[in-house]
Amino acid sequence: MIKSTLLGIWMDHQEAHIIEYSIEQMSTKIILSKFTQEVKEESLAHGESGMNTKKQQLQAEYYKEISNEIKKYEGVLIMGPGTSKSELLNSIKDNPVFMKINIVLQQSFQMTENQKYAYIREYFSKQYLY
Repeated sequence: MIKSTLLGIWMDHQEAHIIEYSIEQMSTKIILSKFTQEVKEESLAHGESGMNTKKQQLQAEYYKEISNEIKKYEGVLIMGPGTSKSELLNSIKDNPVFMKINIVLQQSFQMTENQKYAYIREYFSKQYLY
């Protein structure tokens, strides 16, 4: 099987579903943010400033883990609700490693795994296949 050069990501601030594009069987790798409700409550006990610092630190780690997946591909579709997509893009935009990667952001809501697969398949078949 040929290694895919296309990646779909559905993400929010808590989790990212990493889906390698394939015309055959697709599967999902899930990356979880370590800034959980429990961590938030523990860090809030040290004050709001401490909680915000912890949130920024763990969010940076979360985005780094996702970006390590992105740099293996040539085309990436990032979708999901909220602002996490653009925050991720802002965290990597100045890194030369990502300059040659075609990264597209699209707003979407909660989806089942099959809906994510269908959306990614449809998007890449229109964009990259002739």
